[in-house]
Amino acid sequence: MQISHVVISVTVCSFLCAALAAQTEGVPPKAAPATSEVPGAPAGVTTAQPAAPAAAPAPPVLPSNLLVPSLNHLQETLNALKLDKWKRGTVRDEAGDNVNEVLKDVKSTLPDLMKTADSGPEAVSKTLPLSRNLGALYDVMLRVYEASRVVAPADQVSEIQQALGGLKTARLALDDRLQQSADAAEKQVSDLQVTVQKQALAMHAVVPAPTPPACVPPAPKPAVKRKPKPKPVAPATKPPATGAPASTTAVPATTARPSS
Repeated sequence: MQISHVVISVTVCSFLCAALAAQTEGVPPKAAPATSEVPGAPAGVTTAQPAAPAAAPAPPVLPSNLLVPSLNHLQETLNALKLDKWKRGTVRDEAGDNVNEVLKDVKSTLPDLMKTADSGPEAVSKTLPLSRNLGALYDVMLRVYEASRVVAPADQVSEIQQALGGLKTARLALDDRLQQSADAAEKQVSDLQVTVQKQALAMHAVVPAPTPPACVPPAPKPAVKRKPKPKPVAPATKPPATGAPASTTAVPATTARPSS
């Protein structure tokens, strides 16, 4: 009997161990923290290594980095144009004026606008003037390209087209960067509003509302005692004698004589 009880106990223990192993199978072991042995310490004594610091965020892309290559190419292309080989006429004259306007803007106006935008690449207010100027510059260059297709040689038309394409690519890149800055600013404002609302709700939940003062009824005014009005007294009258008319003649009073 004792042997049978031992066999049963061993069987149950084996079954439980097998079930536990089946449950834990397939669960990846937890990664052990990085440790290192302490110099001079007994064998087996280790210390946990500190976690590596998080990588610093990448600096924002400056607007000038997006525009300078295409602007340099544009400036070189316009300086190399030979307008004397274009067909004479008003189209060539207008194109020459537009070329001079573009070169003046690239040399004198755009550098200051790019410097301002680079001082705050995340600020929409500092990048927006640069984007507007670049849009106007693109429109003027588009007129130069359309004029070149009419009166310029084919090789110069191709060069202007390449410069115009590079300017368009840089302009779109700047607009995308401006849109990202605007979206980030709106998200920051939205998150700030949510934080303020949560803090306001937390303050209302922690700070009890002030208890209004108990309503005390006003003290009653003392009653004014009024003196009773005297009742009118009726004049006293003598009833007339029965059977005899009342005498209305006054009886003179008798004068007493002095005794001798």
